[in-house]
Amino acid sequence: MEHDAMPPSPPCSAAADDGYSASIAETATGWHLLKVVGYSQFKGIGVARRIKSSSFLVGGHSWCVIFFPDGSSEETAEWVSLGLRLERLGSTDGGDVLVRTKYSFLDRVGEPIPSSTRTGTSWLTFSRTSQSWVYSQFIKREDMESSYVKKDKFCIRCDVRVIENCCQLSAAVPPSEMRRHFMDLLASGVGADVAFDVGGETFAAHKNVLAARSSVFKAEFFGGTMKENVATRVRVDGIEPRVFKAMLHFVYTDSLPRFDRGDELVMAQHLLVAADRYDMQRLASMCEFALCLFIDTSVAVSTLVLAEQHGCRRLKEACFKFLKDSGKYKEVLMGDDFEHLANSCPSLVDELCEKF
Repeated sequence: MEHDAMPPSPPCSAAADDGYSASIAETATGWHLLKVVGYSQFKGIGVARRIKSSSFLVGGHSWCVIFFPDGSSEETAEWVSLGLRLERLGSTDGGDVLVRTKYSFLDRVGEPIPSSTRTGTSWLTFSRTSQSWVYSQFIKREDMESSYVKKDKFCIRCDVRVIENCCQLSAAVPPSEMRRHFMDLLASGVGADVAFDVGGETFAAHKNVLAARSSVFKAEFFGGTMKENVATRVRVDGIEPRVFKAMLHFVYTDSLPRFDRGDELVMAQHLLVAADRYDMQRLASMCEFALCLFIDTSVAVSTLVLAEQHGCRRLKEACFKFLKDSGKYKEVLMGDDFEHLANSCPSLVDELCEKF
C-alpha cells in the first residue's frame, strides 16, 4: 500500500453578518490519500483483520486510516469497512477531540467521484479510551470491485476536520461559490476579450483570468508589444479542441471535467503536454498522478518517453519500477519499443541499460 498525505490547513473563522446567529468552530483540516495496489492480495485476509495506513497529522493529533477488506465483523463480511483511528493525542488538556470525516474514491485523474463520497452526518468523539470510528458497511465488496477497482488497484481520499476552538458569533457565511461563478463566466462568455481558434473551433475567454493562471498567457497578453497585447484572436496549433476546452475548464475552476469512460488515459496524456506548454504545474501534477495509475505493458514505454520529454520525475520513476517489477524491461531492450526509445529519447536507452 502506498500513501500520500497533505498537511492540514490553518484554522479558519467566519465573518459576521447581521440578522443571523451561529456557533462558530475554528477547525483544522487535512486529507490523506490511500492508494491500494495489488488489492487481490489483501482480499480474503479474514473478517475483522485490518490494514493500517501510515500516520498523518491534522489538528496536532496523529491519525491513520484503517481498512478492512473482509469487513470489520461477521455481520459485515460481505462489506468493505473503512475508518479513522487516533494514533496519538495532541495537547487537549485531557479533553475529547471532535472530528468529522469524509471518504471518496478517486477517478483516473485523482479527483473525488461524487457518487462514491461518504460524509459523516455528525461529529465523532475521539479520546484516549475511544480511539477508532469505523464505517462497518462502507460499501458492498462486489460494488467496490465492479465500480472502483481498476487493474487490481484503487484510491480513497480521507478528509478530516478537527474542531480546535468553539465560540459564539453572529455569522452567516454560505459555502464558497467561486468555482461555479467562474464556470458560468466561461460558459456565458460575458466580458470575454480574446477568442482562440483551435482545430476549427472557437473558444472565448478572458485575458486577465488566463494571465493569472499561466505565466505563458501572462507573457503573451501583457508582456509583449502593444499589438500583441490588444490581440483579440489567437490561433492555437498542436492541441485538439476537446483538450483545449478541458484546459480552459481547469483554468477557470481549478478542476477537470468528467471524461468519457475509456478516454481518461488519452486526455491525461494530452493535458500533460498542454500543461507543460502553458506552465500550469498543478494541472501537470494531476495528469502525472493519473498516468501513474494507467501504467501497464501496452503504455509503459510511451509513458516513459512522455515523462522524460516533459520533466515528470515521479512518472518516470513509476515507469521504471513497473518495467523492473514486471520483468518487461527485457522485452523493451530486445523488441520494437527499443527503436521508439532510441528515436524519441536516446538518453533513456542508456539509463534503461544502466538500471537493468
